[in-house]
Amino acid sequence: MALFALITTAFLALATLLPMFRLTHWSVRAFDFPRVQLLCLMGLNLVLVALLVGYGRLLGVALGLVTLIAMGWQAWWILPYTRFWSQEVETAEPGSDETRLRIMTSNVLMTNRDSSRLLALVRKHRPDVLVTLETDQWWQEQLAPLEKDMLYTLQCPLDNLYGMHVYSRLPLQDPQIDYLVEDKIPSMSAMLILENGTAVRTHFLHPAPPSPTENTFSSERDAELIVVASALKDETRPVVVTGDLNDVAWSPTTRLFRKLSGLLDPRIGRGMVNTFHTQYPFMRWPLDHLFHSDHFAVGRIGRLEDIGSDHFPLLVDLVLRRNHSEQRSGIDADSEDRELADEIAEEEGVDEGDVPKPQN
Repeated sequence: MALFALITTAFLALATLLPMFRLTHWSVRAFDFPRVQLLCLMGLNLVLVALLVGYGRLLGVALGLVTLIAMGWQAWWILPYTRFWSQEVETAEPGSDETRLRIMTSNVLMTNRDSSRLLALVRKHRPDVLVTLETDQWWQEQLAPLEKDMLYTLQCPLDNLYGMHVYSRLPLQDPQIDYLVEDKIPSMSAMLILENGTAVRTHFLHPAPPSPTENTFSSERDAELIVVASALKDETRPVVVTGDLNDVAWSPTTRLFRKLSGLLDPRIGRGMVNTFHTQYPFMRWPLDHLFHSDHFAVGRIGRLEDIGSDHFPLLVDLVLRRNHSEQRSGIDADSEDRELADEIAEEEGVDEGDVPKPQN
């Protein structure tokens, strides 16, 4: 019995230690994702140690201490994404007359052949911008009716799970489709013109995940996020980056993205807003993201109803702040972060100059 408790504690300790190393193999990076689940298992492990070993024995104390240290480390990563943390982005006052921007992001699951539920959500919530991921030619045809109201589009239908479309009620200037790191993985960018004439630099991303069936290593995903972040670090105009990043909000890579870009995460202090997986409530985490500059406050962030995909759609209401001089900062990059970013980009042969910079 004591051996069983030793094995479970060792596994949980290993699951905590592995992500600390800069190893990009999927089997290591996979432990970035289930930090909440691991934290819950560690709580159960404390009970298990009490029952099987007892805290009156030295072994029980040692196993309990290891578990508590691991719990503390996991909690450090996920607590900012709970309501126990202070909000990184201020909440917009309801009913204000400030300029608003509503963005819906939806990974539709390419093999999902029920477009009616997504179309119904678009009619109900009337986003200014709809970003769809995993959309192939069939999905492009099904979503064509949106173009009556959403006149500005970017369309890249693909049958490799990385098709991408953008539908917008607001003008898109200098729209571009690029392949920043991998030849078959597109990203999109444009200057989005708000109703008051403000130009917002927007980037839409869907890098491939590290997995045994796709990329063995996270290098490609990490490089795409890092070069986009680096390209935005000196941007003075409003910025929005959104998409399915195939990375959780609390991973080292996403944290490095936030440091380099200076963008804010509206989830912090508001909740995790887990968008994946729709069918397994006990295995959910936030994969679909929206980051923005401090030009915006947040009116709402939340997931919408299931549309038959493995992802829930994400809906975010942003409000352009009048007093942008009252800046709210996120987390800053230090020299070590910048060196790591250079290493990641160099490994994949890309740099921030590859990221399109709108001319407007």
